[in-house]
Amino acid sequence: MSVQRSLGAAATILTLSLSGHAFAQEATAPAAAPAPAPETVAAAPAPIPAGIIKPEFVETLRKQLQQPVTILSVAASNKRHEGVQQAEIDKLDEAWKTEAKSDDQPLIAEILSSPLSSYLLYIQAKSAGLFTEIFIMDKFGLNVGQSSVTSDYWQGDEDKFQKTFQVGPDAVFIDEPEFDDNTKTWRAQVNLTIVDPESKASIGAATAEINLTELQRRLQTGI
Repeated sequence: MSVQRSLGAAATILTLSLSGHAFAQEATAPAAAPAPAPETVAAAPAPIPAGIIKPEFVETLRKQLQQPVTILSVAASNKRHEGVQQAEIDKLDEAWKTEAKSDDQPLIAEILSSPLSSYLLYIQAKSAGLFTEIFIMDKFGLNVGQSSVTSDYWQGDEDKFQKTFQVGPDAVFIDEPEFDDNTKTWRAQVNLTIVDPESKASIGAATAEINLTELQRRLQTGI
């Protein structure tokens, strides 16, 4: 056998050997891990219409809020703030928002410790989850009492005040339902005018946030 033929045979053997080794590596290589499944976000429950809040419900709420403690507290706030200018209102509102982020909360503490706030908290607790927030405003749109800390002190630039107190004694405004992602419930605010029982004059306004999911459950189960 010639040297050239021997080298050719050796090259062929080497090529086959390397090919076999590569095939063995491919055969024994671990399978690639499957791609992770995309995260799924649970869809919000179907919207609940505010129409389930019937007139009888609103009238019951009105009676709960039109109590002597409400009338006296709102009348006192109206008297205290008589002649207040918008610049002062804005200053109070900013102070409230600053206190909400601080440990020092004199204005917030004053409102939360009032007899009216205690009464509103009682109503909310007694509702067993039906009411999620209740607050009362005077004729200037300033908070008088509340069951929990609101984001603003002045509500006078919002529909809850402008579509109730500024409309008349019998005004009721029910806002569009909103989904609360933390509690996975639908909510809507019922807003109405607070009226002096003797003079029949509008003296303030009230807002009660309703847990529509809970209200629907009660209606469906006959509670």
